Amino acid sequence: MSYRDITYEVVNHVARITTNRPRYRNAQSRRLLEELDDAFGNAADDRTVHVVALFGAGEHFSGGHDLGTPDEMADRRERPIEEGLRGRFERSRELFVDKTMRWRNVPKPTIAGIQGYCIYGGWIVASAMDILYAADNAMFLGSNFQFFSVPWDMHPRRAKELLFESRFIDAEEALALGLVNRVFPEQRLHEEVVAYAERIARNDPFQLRMIKMAVNQVQDTQGFHAHITAAHLMHMTSAEGERDPGYALNVPEGRRRPMVERAFEHYRLNKDRQS
Repeated sequence: MSYRDITYEVVNHVARITTNRPRYRNAQSRRLLEELDDAFGNAADDRTVHVVALFGAGEHFSGGHDLGTPDEMADRRERPIEEGLRGRFERSRELFVDKTMRWRNVPKPTIAGIQGYCIYGGWIVASAMDILYAADNAMFLGSNFQFFSVPWDMHPRRAKELLFESRFIDAEEALALGLVNRVFPEQRLHEEVVAYAERIARNDPFQLRMIKMAVNQVQDTQGFHAHITAAHLMHMTSAEGERDPGYALNVPEGRRRPMVERAFEHYRLNKDRQS
């Protein structure tokens, strides 16, 4: 596959994958996710690759799902999904659950560098990585999205508190919650990610694979995979509920989900209070 929305290179046994739609804050179009899936598959199959490092080009790791850029809308017209719930379920399951689970289970260590916005779909992709390094300007926004890892990323009570309110958390709070491993100044993020990736790439690949399998097995034994499958159905129900006449929030014009708009309102209000 030739890539248009990502870049891929292998240096010192590290596959560096970069989402490359900075104009759209690396919004996750179907094509971008398909290219990511292909790149992770290539890295998994390439015996010269020992570690995978994931980045987002530009100011933001990811502003979330692509809800309507020209490229995405053209792709939807060219490759329409089946109408109705069946089509929406199949698209949602394959793009955001099946692919993400494959990336989680890539048989090699994975690390992501997060800067700027990491919203909804950005959190999904990031959560599938083994290690997360964040820039000091990173801003995370979670929800009961398709690959609902949030109760595994932090204590369930903290997850409820955060998601009920629908608010951003900054890098330092993400570190305190255990969502990210380390925080660095933005200008050092890329080099720190690469340095860590290259350090562990010097270890034995088979040992790294066994370590990753052993840790992932802890979650799987506790029901991680079953939880993700069930939570995806709850996400679908929640998304359908936004269409109800009695839905409590205003649906904003443009390309932003209601709870994302709510989080930005909280963020702007807090900034105004601090100024």
